[in-house]
Amino acid sequence: MGRTGVVIRAHPVTPSSFPCIAIICCRNLFRVEAGSYTARMSDESKKPSEKQQLIKLGLEMGPLLLFFVINSMYGIFAGTAVLVISTLISLVVSRIVLKRTPVMPLVGGAFILLFGGLTLYFEDDYFIKLKPTIVNLLFAGALATGLLLGRNWLKLLFESAFQLPEHIWRVLTWRWAGFFVLLAVINEVVWRTQTTDFWVAFKVWGIMPITILFSMTQLPLIMRHRTDHPDEKDT
Repeated sequence: MGRTGVVIRAHPVTPSSFPCIAIICCRNLFRVEAGSYTARMSDESKKPSEKQQLIKLGLEMGPLLLFFVINSMYGIFAGTAVLVISTLISLVVSRIVLKRTPVMPLVGGAFILLFGGLTLYFEDDYFIKLKPTIVNLLFAGALATGLLLGRNWLKLLFESAFQLPEHIWRVLTWRWAGFFVLLAVINEVVWRTQTTDFWVAFKVWGIMPITILFSMTQLPLIMRHRTDHPDEKDT
């Protein structure tokens, strides 16, 4: 009987990068290693410790939870200020403690600084509410444009975890692009029709479950077409 293990690779991602967190989570669901782990020895040497994973989780969720709490107590502008400051602190701590800051947290932090700064400068919460719409549309555009130019960004992210036929990679990429557009539409509907407190709560407690649920719905397609079958290596 084969032995299967799931490797968790947590990345210190800022709140604006929830879709990327889901992509990483989906990749980790298929991070299967067999027997002696020889084929992945070099990658295993870079695996973060349990302590590092806990630190990363705190850095990922901390700013967003603070945003939720401060907004409920003092309003959206105080919450936005705390979100901006705590995100900067998260990036600095990640660099000092974990010795690295991946690209996505930097991109997410840049968007938070931009839209959070505009929100505070103009005293208009329109900007912070619009941010998820723009970010998700950018993700969708990047995936779609990559396919049109012959570059599959989803494949580049996932291919070290599992192998799929080229046409399946394209199907998954179009699905994710469509899902990011859906997230943008949902954000627009929620912030334009609901109260600010509802929007903040939905941003914290709604978007991530929806994204993870979508990720899970892609598992049957991946399991049906993956070509590496690592679970058969240890017999």
